Amino acid sequence: MTLRRGARWGAVLVAGGLVAGLAGCASGGSDSAGAAGDIAGQNLTVLIGSSGAAETKAVTEAANSWGAANKATVKVVAANDLTQQLGQGFAGGNPPDVFYMGWDQFQTYASKQYLEPYADKAANKDAFYPALASAFSYNDTFYCEPKDFSTLGLIINTEKWTAAGLTDADIPTDWAGLETVATKLTTADTAGLSFGAEYGRIGTFMNQGGGSMLSEDGKKVTADSAENLAGLTEVKKLLTDGVLKFPADLDSGWSGEALGKGKAAMVIEGPWISGLKTDYPDLKYKAVELPAGPGGQSTFTFSNCWGIPAQSTTTAAAEDLVKFLTSDEQQLKFADAFGVIPSTESAAKVYSTTYPQNESFVTSNDYAVSPVAFAGASTVISDFNSQLQGLSTGDPQAILSTLQTNLQAALDAANK
Repeated sequence: MTLRRGARWGAVLVAGGLVAGLAGCASGGSDSAGAAGDIAGQNLTVLIGSSGAAETKAVTEAANSWGAANKATVKVVAANDLTQQLGQGFAGGNPPDVFYMGWDQFQTYASKQYLEPYADKAANKDAFYPALASAFSYNDTFYCEPKDFSTLGLIINTEKWTAAGLTDADIPTDWAGLETVATKLTTADTAGLSFGAEYGRIGTFMNQGGGSMLSEDGKKVTADSAENLAGLTEVKKLLTDGVLKFPADLDSGWSGEALGKGKAAMVIEGPWISGLKTDYPDLKYKAVELPAGPGGQSTFTFSNCWGIPAQSTTTAAAEDLVKFLTSDEQQLKFADAFGVIPSTESAAKVYSTTYPQNESFVTSNDYAVSPVAFAGASTVISDFNSQLQGLSTGDPQAILSTLQTNLQAALDAANK
């Protein structure tokens, strides 16, 4: 099943020590017949982390189209392990000319000055959603253009919803409403709600409680706050009440699988949920925005950008290719081919009209935030995830206290 990687996008972390070991490597890009400022005659390599054959085919066709129009050659490589292969390319002094750069890796690469900050001077830099531009900015410089995005929403099994006597008027808009419908949907065989025991899902409750991981200036960790405690306490309450089950407790690898099997009536996932139709063709569901907490509405946004190595000999051609790939026309072709949401506001508006079933994912990007992802944060978040798995019997305050200490140490190290 190919959904697992996409579905757990928010949980993917930088391999420990891999990027840190790249210091001193040379940026260069692949060998090319053209001069640095030329496009014609260039031979480019594009490294992607593909969700499957449809994505690989669509990106390859787009790259070939650009290449034919510009008398250049582009080779698209679908990585088996994007993090590892990208790191190895930089460590060997031969990174790809263009590559997928995840939100969770961006700060590490940018802080090491491995990325060309081409987006800050691009003509279309104001076309992208501000939250996405912010996710790929370092020291107030917009580095790389986001290729698409996903947000999290509440996915409801509509057959179970109707069977429980619920209507559209019952769609939860706050935590109290979520508790009510989760209780009504819970049966001996079905959990009312399920989502991963990880920051990439539970963190939305912390944000909805009014919390954050960092101060507005990004210089101080704010994990151990009353607002974040309210979020973790709400999740623990759902667990204690028996209406929330983590996927592992439902014999499922991720919550989408639990939804497909009928073991969960609602899950928190993103637009990739549409891929369930392959394995569960009879599943009927609808996606709505996540309910608000005491601090208002919040969700996470996840994205990749099109990275270009710093001081590459193929920068001009790479930038022109990215300009083509991020055009509204091409992004909408990608949306049609493999379901992603365009990163420009204008194309996303067209997308929401074309795919009304996913409109809530687009709308929620207006208030979405990116998960914490500064250099060195991944190891701390991995430990946090381990503690969240025991939240049902754990102490939310103690979990946050540990997170505060460890994350502040990581931030201090990153700022040295």
